[in-house]
Amino acid sequence: MTNLEPTERTRLRRIPERGSYDRSVIHAILDEGLAGHLAFSVDAKPWVVPMAYGRIDDTVYLHGSAANHALRSSAPSRPGGDVEVCFEVTQLDGLVLARSAFHHSLNYRSVMVFGTARRVDDAAEKERALTAIVEHVVPGRTADVRPSTAAERTATLVLALRIDEASAKVRSGGPSEEPEDLTLPVWAGVIPLTVEPGAPIADEHVRPGIAAPAYATSYRRPG
Repeated sequence: MTNLEPTERTRLRRIPERGSYDRSVIHAILDEGLAGHLAFSVDAKPWVVPMAYGRIDDTVYLHGSAANHALRSSAPSRPGGDVEVCFEVTQLDGLVLARSAFHHSLNYRSVMVFGTARRVDDAAEKERALTAIVEHVVPGRTADVRPSTAAERTATLVLALRIDEASAKVRSGGPSEEPEDLTLPVWAGVIPLTVEPGAPIADEHVRPGIAAPAYATSYRRPG
């Protein structure tokens, strides 16, 4: 793994010590996340779209409805129609409670990826991307389900965004305090937050004798 070169858009100016341009850190945060937000501007109007995603090497793949005009506009098929986008993923790790309201904070790990989204039209790449998205959310699921039909693939828009201009930002640990506040009779510390999957709930149409698979009963996120 190598470090990405900081750019004007990715260089952290406030508390730069929390920033990282290490590909392994960026990949790990992306791989643990489940949903992100794609931000872009079309016809001078800002859009932010929540999206599931998957990663293959240094490319993030996003998917949505091909009927979504805003999403189609983020990666137009016409030559010269490139639109700059930003894709963001945040993992929330804890609530940081300080002795003063001013110093309350969050512990988090986040990634921002900048670039030009590319519409995926190649059938083989599109199939790999859709498989990567399903496997990112629930590893092992693809082997059990019915493959997508041609009509379903046509109805699905897939975007590719290279991880060439990106940075991570991480905050961890306890609160930052003013020295004079340390003697205040107020509790301070961190309330950890984690994603804890519950027991799988079967759909009412599941045939008798079909048990929940191990990837459902033992579901965990990477990291």
